[in-house]
Amino acid sequence: MTAAPPEPPPGSLLPVASAARTRGALAGLVRPHRGLLAGTVAVLLAAAVAMLAVPPLVGGIVDAVIAHGAAGLVDGLALGILGALLARAVLAALGSVLVARLGEHVLAGLRERVVGQALAVPIADVERAASGDLLQRVSGDIAVISEGVRRAVPLVVISLLDIVLTLAGLALLDWRLALAGLAPLPLWVVLSRWYIRTSGPLYAAERAADGRRTQALLVGVGGAATVRAFRRRTEQLARIDRASAAAVAATMRAMTAQQRFGAGMNTAEAVGVLAILVAGFLLVRADLVTVGAATAAALYFLRLFDPIGVLLTLLDEAQSAGAALARLVGVADMPQPPAPRAPRTPRDGSVRLTGIRHAYDGGPEVLHGVDLEIAAGERVAVVGASGAGKTTLGAVLAGVRAPAGGTVEIGGVPLAEVAELRRHVALVTQEVHVFVGTVADNLRLARPAATDAELGAALHAVGAPLALTDVVGDGGDELSATRAQQLALARLLLADPAVAVLDEATAEAGSAGARELERAADAALAGRTSVVIAHRLTQAAAADRVVVLEKGRIVESGPHAQLAAAGGRYAALWAAWAAPR
Repeated sequence: MTAAPPEPPPGSLLPVASAARTRGALAGLVRPHRGLLAGTVAVLLAAAVAMLAVPPLVGGIVDAVIAHGAAGLVDGLALGILGALLARAVLAALGSVLVARLGEHVLAGLRERVVGQALAVPIADVERAASGDLLQRVSGDIAVISEGVRRAVPLVVISLLDIVLTLAGLALLDWRLALAGLAPLPLWVVLSRWYIRTSGPLYAAERAADGRRTQALLVGVGGAATVRAFRRRTEQLARIDRASAAAVAATMRAMTAQQRFGAGMNTAEAVGVLAILVAGFLLVRADLVTVGAATAAALYFLRLFDPIGVLLTLLDEAQSAGAALARLVGVADMPQPPAPRAPRTPRDGSVRLTGIRHAYDGGPEVLHGVDLEIAAGERVAVVGASGAGKTTLGAVLAGVRAPAGGTVEIGGVPLAEVAELRRHVALVTQEVHVFVGTVADNLRLARPAATDAELGAALHAVGAPLALTDVVGDGGDELSATRAQQLALARLLLADPAVAVLDEATAEAGSAGARELERAADAALAGRTSVVIAHRLTQAAAADRVVVLEKGRIVESGPHAQLAAAGGRYAALWAAWAAPR
């Protein structure tokens, strides 16, 4: 009992999509916005072409001055330069806005897919991964992509177009000058391929390390009371330090790669400038090109420095955004449970569990061949010591976890064949989430079309002293454990499933609150088949039947009075519960 909270195993992270799958998912998200994409490309291309006109115009001014041309010609060329620069500024700004708008549309679609998928996949698949990893993806990774969409992606796209079109303009000016300008191309290609190949995994590792650091912080903060109680603060802080150090080390590896890439690109630029100057000097001396053409070629090459510098500065952000995108696509691609081929509707709320066995991730079995039948409308309390398998049994019955063996039937229909399972079976646990919004918003999660009168009736039935217009959740009224659970039971009433499973739903309340919740649970469970995993044996005494679990097996089953008088395991539990305190 003195151990600090365990560190998550390194492999306990959610999946990450491959590069090919990430590109495919991105294409699918962009496809609905093809018109916006086409307009964005056209504007960015026009911005790059506008800037392409500047070096030849400057070269024309140089030739005009050397030839003692008319001042009007020089003025006209200068006005042309001014017009090109203005067009470039306006089009580049508009292009950045369009890229950001397109990116936000795509990001919104991705965010909806990720959240929807996280809610749709089996909860066991999500819980198997560290909670910090999922939190990092839906918060930190989204933030990285959003920042990249707003800042890095527009500039990277514009810079790439500038580079390609500048090289094209250099080729049109004079093929020999173009060849000189291509002198650093092999070095550019080698460096770019190395950086893209190297930085992608480095940024992916950085995002994963950030997820592990978040998980370590969550474990430390969430278990702070336990850590302090057992004086394990030093060990827990050491774990957080290790996770933080690993995250810093991953960031430093990525930054080192960026610095090496920058040094190599500076070398390539120096080689290119030298080649252009030498070639221009030789061609002018041989009277093969004009001084203006050589000047334009040098300007073409020199203006490559800005877009290359932007790429150097922002390509790492784009790579980081790509790594974050792969992590989000990995969540979005998680497989959902297969839909029933021939969905069926249960005839009633009866329940039959046959030979239920279950284990967690290859560990020892926690349920061993459990058989249980529950009549429609019957209330069954499941009791037993901690670790007996009660919560697992409830999760299997509710369809939250698939059993390793055996079958669950609702109204004569196997769980896997039930049409719209959540309409027939509901699970309420002691961990109730109160969403940000009004009480009415929270209740309508269970029945979106419910009227205010129906919502008020549900609150009244469970004895919740809440107004529909009360704002609750983060930033609103902080509900007590009792009020939050009453809200959950009111949702249960509105959802109106045939079968309800309550997993220690009063465990977080004090004695007075527990009595309120027991009355609320009676109202919510009236008329429906229910399984109550009982934390308080007063709930078992009120049930139609009590089932006693021990080490994953049913050892007793029967009415409260019968079991209490039988002198068995339940009688011992009841005697301990009822003894004066």
